[in-house]
Amino acid sequence: MDRSALLLAIALGAASPAAAQAPLTLAEAFRRADAAGYANRIADGASRSQSAQVTAALRGILPTLRVEGGVARTDDPLAAFGFTLQQRSVTAAAFDPMRLNAPDPVTNWHGSVVAEIPIFNADALVGRTAAAKLADAARANAGWVRATTRAEVTRAYFAAILAREQARTLVSAVTAATAHVRQAESMVNNGLATRSDALLASIQQGRFEAQLLGAEGNATIARERLALLLGQPGDTSFTLPDSLPAAMRVRALANVTTGDAAATRLDVTAAQFGLDAANRDGLRAKAGYLPRLNGFARSDWNSADRFFGGRSSYTLGVMASWSPFRGAAQIADRDATQGRTASARAALEATEVGAALERSAARTLLSVAIAQLEIARASLAQATEAHRIVERKYAGGLATIAELLGAATAENDSRLGLAEARFQVIVAAAAAHLAAGDDLTALTQLEN
Repeated sequence: MDRSALLLAIALGAASPAAAQAPLTLAEAFRRADAAGYANRIADGASRSQSAQVTAALRGILPTLRVEGGVARTDDPLAAFGFTLQQRSVTAAAFDPMRLNAPDPVTNWHGSVVAEIPIFNADALVGRTAAAKLADAARANAGWVRATTRAEVTRAYFAAILAREQARTLVSAVTAATAHVRQAESMVNNGLATRSDALLASIQQGRFEAQLLGAEGNATIARERLALLLGQPGDTSFTLPDSLPAAMRVRALANVTTGDAAATRLDVTAAQFGLDAANRDGLRAKAGYLPRLNGFARSDWNSADRFFGGRSSYTLGVMASWSPFRGAAQIADRDATQGRTASARAALEATEVGAALERSAARTLLSVAIAQLEIARASLAQATEAHRIVERKYAGGLATIAELLGAATAENDSRLGLAEARFQVIVAAAAAHLAAGDDLTALTQLEN
């Protein structure tokens, strides 16, 4: 088997899908990336972690209940008499001065059930709202990560199809170039052409073969990148459509509707929630100067021989406290919240400005890509017609082999260029959807 035949066999084998397996759709690629994509899983984990902080902030709002137990033995006069009193075992003999001054060791088994009941802790109440806003920001950020991942999946998905289509185009080009080489060699042998004609045909064949190898390499890389984005690295067993959507279907993306309000973008929403959280955290720091009011209730058991033995006693109470100044830590906390608020405000402004720029740039790039697609369509039509004319002239002996090869190369380059132009429109449309905060599932309309 000669070199060209070997290359064609490899390329055709790599470019042909498994007959029993349906091609992977863009919608299915989105579903896989949403569920298993690494960036999405990281963002979802961070969101769940931040949501847990909302529950943690309830520690200054909800009551707590704990159970305590312990055992102690002492001959300390005061402690020994206290244990005896708590065990309700005091007798007249216990007041004997000799026993009071030199008591026998006393063992006390103690058990308690204690409830602490927050009544008013302003910093805890405000702190919980700040934590809730941070959780909202984390959820919005996870949504934005999911959207950007979908944009990356769109690019990788259609890049893999583009490489596949270009490889098939180049297979046809190599086949035609091989035929040109054989025809030129035959004409040389018959004295109808010079050796240079055969050499030029061979050069063109090698050029197409090199391009085919590059396209196959790109196809492999594109499939591996798509598998990575889907969260399934190394699993490239999926099949893909043979070619990109037709130019007219891609051209319809020029009518894509993109929103104008930056607030619809989840990254802007996340930044807004971040600023809200910073403002509320500042209020939490200020609320720390307010008085606190908390209650408690407890039941105690004291026994000489077992936990929770003997008669129980209860204690109820309310405690008010006020710390108008708790030291340098309070000042540092206040200053830190001011710094976080300033940072969050700047982050929101930067995100809004960046979103506006991205929307404008995306619309411009989409318009440019559409215009380039129209040029590529016209170029292919012209190159195809030129190739046809030169072929007829060459058959009639009115054109040289160099002209024929040039026309074939121009048509092949134009065909590859049209595929690239269709791909660039799809990528630009995905970027426009993302920049506007739109759902990228609208791009699934391109699927056959």
